[in-house]
Amino acid sequence: MLRKEKEAFVSHIREELINSSIVVAVGREPGITVEEVTKLRKDMHKAEANLKVLKNTLARIAIKDSTLDSIGKYLAGSTGLAYSNNPVGMAKAIFEFAKTNEKLKIFGGVMDGKAIAPDVIKELASLPSMDELRAKIIGLLTAAASKIVRTVKEPSARVARVIAAKS
Repeated sequence: MLRKEKEAFVSHIREELINSSIVVAVGREPGITVEEVTKLRKDMHKAEANLKVLKNTLARIAIKDSTLDSIGKYLAGSTGLAYSNNPVGMAKAIFEFAKTNEKLKIFGGVMDGKAIAPDVIKELASLPSMDELRAKIIGLLTAAASKIVRTVKEPSARVARVIAAKS
C-alpha cells in the first residue's frame, strides 16, 4: 500500500471509529479459522456493527489524539476493532461468538468517550435489544387498550345478560 493510500485508509477508519458510539478491542488467538471470522463478521453485520482487523500501527495512528486513546494499550498481537452505533447489538454478537469460540478475547473498549471494561460489555450483551423493547412497549399499549375496551363494554354486557335471563 502506498503512503497516500495508507493515509486515506487511516483517515477513513478514524472517522468511522470516532463517529461510533462504541468501539471494542478484541484479540484473536492463533488457530481461529477464516470461516469463524467470517461468521463473526456476518453476525456483526446483522447487529449493525463492523469488525476491522488492521495493523496495530495504523490503528494507533487512527485513534491518536481522540477519545479512543485508551484502546491503544490493547493493540498488541492480532487485534481487531469492533465498532457500532448499536452498543447492545454489537455486544450480543461478540458475546454469542465468544461463548462458542474461546479463541476470541474481549479486551475492553470505549463507549461515548469513556473507557469500559469487558464486564461492562458483558452487561450490555444481557440487555434486551431495541426490537425486544419495541415489542414489549407495543404489548403494554395493546394490553392497556384492550382492558379499557373490556371495562367500557362490561356494564352494557351485564344489562344484556340480565335481560336475557329475565326473558
